[in-house]
Amino acid sequence: MPSFDVVSEIDQHELTNAIDQANREINNRFDFKGTNSKIDMDNNNLTIISASEFQIKQINDILENKLTKRKIDIRCLSYGEITENNNEAKQIINIRQGIDKDLARHIAKLIKNSKMKIQAAIQGEQVRISGKKRDDLQEAITLLKNEKVDVPLQYVNFRD
Repeated sequence: MPSFDVVSEIDQHELTNAIDQANREINNRFDFKGTNSKIDMDNNNLTIISASEFQIKQINDILENKLTKRKIDIRCLSYGEITENNNEAKQIINIRQGIDKDLARHIAKLIKNSKMKIQAAIQGEQVRISGKKRDDLQEAITLLKNEKVDVPLQYVNFRD
């Protein structure tokens, strides 16, 4: 029976490369000289450190530009508050990966309500969609692409 998985993942290698490029640009730009501005990455969190809130916003623009050039969807970023103390500002950005339970239920309900002859099964942080015909699965992919969700979705592991 044909099936595929709906996941929300980020290529870690491309993410690391985009952050390295952004840090290189920050080090080379004249308006960041002497501010000790940088982007640190640990697990699924990015920490932006700079001298002021304005510079944090500039670094966010640089980061989003580099991520977009590396084909990483910026909807995976969840921005935290900008905190300022003395002469330093910080912002923590969470990188969202995986499909949470609410979104998985929403996807399964959407598939069920579509009246197509396919089934959706929630498996941890992914949703497996299976059916008898390949065409039905392709219609399901189109249906999910047209649905507005706040995380980027990928369709992987297509089996015939």
